[in-house]
Amino acid sequence: MASLDSIDIRILRELQQDGRLTNQELADRIGLSPSPCLRRVRHLEEAGIIEGYRAVVSPKAVELSITAFVRLRLASHEGATVDAVEQRLRAIPHIVEAHLLAGDWDYLVRIVTPGFEEYERLLREHLRTIPALASIDTTFAFAETKPLSPLPIGAGAR
Repeated sequence: MASLDSIDIRILRELQQDGRLTNQELADRIGLSPSPCLRRVRHLEEAGIIEGYRAVVSPKAVELSITAFVRLRLASHEGATVDAVEQRLRAIPHIVEAHLLAGDWDYLVRIVTPGFEEYERLLREHLRTIPALASIDTTFAFAETKPLSPLPIGAGAR
């Protein structure tokens, strides 16, 4: 682990649970005074350990009720081809995550849309127009059984 001590780990755990904590609230929860707490948080930010802060928005509340997990296989793995594919994936707003994989598939992307019609349009107008794709395989999620969770920092393998 990137030279994190137990206080850093506690700070990260608390901020993952609630990124809107004030410095005073965070300091109280971890047992530090506000000044050293703020210095540690700033250090974690500057070191790139804390990448940013976001609001978690309910997809259904903003009418994005369809979640699709899409596996993509490339026809070519040349550097320029891979760069072009990744640039196209990043440009599609409905793709909210994209991961490069090892194994039979090259990418796993998570797509959210308001409905199946919009997913089909996205597939036809965006994904199928990427020339380097050899195959596309889609699985639709029926329900979320575990939402995005905090990273298990300092938990060790159990």
